[in-house]
Amino acid sequence: MQKIIPHLWFDKEAAQAAQWYVSLFENSRIINVATIPDTPSGDAELIDFQLANLRFSAISAGPYFTFTPSVSLMVACDTIEEVNRLHANLSSGGTELMALGEYPFSKRYAWVQDRYGLSWQLMLVENMEEYQKIRPTLLFAGDACGKAEDAIDYYVSTFEESKKGFINHYAAEEAMDARAKINYGEVNIWETQLIAMDHGFGGDFTFNEAFSFMVLCENQEEIDYFWHKLSFVSEAEQCGWVKDQFGVSWQIVPASMNEMLMKGTKEEVKRVTEAFLKMKKFDIATLEKARLG
Repeated sequence: MQKIIPHLWFDKEAAQAAQWYVSLFENSRIINVATIPDTPSGDAELIDFQLANLRFSAISAGPYFTFTPSVSLMVACDTIEEVNRLHANLSSGGTELMALGEYPFSKRYAWVQDRYGLSWQLMLVENMEEYQKIRPTLLFAGDACGKAEDAIDYYVSTFEESKKGFINHYAAEEAMDARAKINYGEVNIWETQLIAMDHGFGGDFTFNEAFSFMVLCENQEEIDYFWHKLSFVSEAEQCGWVKDQFGVSWQIVPASMNEMLMKGTKEEVKRVTEAFLKMKKFDIATLEKARLG
């Protein structure tokens, strides 16, 4: 079971965006749709979906967070035609961050921000079997620039059975920002592949809650452990959310949480919602008592 879930925050467009993304990739589908009632944002729509066999979650919960290029989704494509097709779709109504073309690292590549603000890197690659089709990519800019490899090392030390992959460092004087150390780094956390890199060209955008990672925990011991390891900003602690020392947002949640919210009765969902809105760190026993009434 996938235990690290990329989570996308939208104002009102989560369902519309998820349906569109699913239409663009093979092995993709909507898994579940539910409404969480009476949140501080009103009734929030929750969508579970799969893109190219990678599970995602999305929520429509108000205009509080906006996607930035600090997190993008890198798509490994095996043909030029696939790069071109995805570029035509994802750039429609969006913004070009790096134009479609040939680069030293790929014969066909583009970086676009789609109509909802989510960033995508589309890359022609060889040896497709080596890559997860879609890999969340963290770009360390602003005050976080130079910390990408430190973050990789910290995540490997935090998540058992995780592995550090290929790391490529900037050559001397290659980066405009002298703090930048690596221009590409790989980490595999519980069989979910992520990429991290320092922004070598002076960008000042930062991580925020628009893109977070859900950590599905089997018991209270795991929740306590990951809360301790990943929470470094006390004011960001709310309803299972934390922010680590690099600025990346995580949600430390019970593995059964979506089951409660997606498949519970209206009364069960209401009780669970009322209970978790009062929490910072989730308490599984209290949530289960609320579900049972």
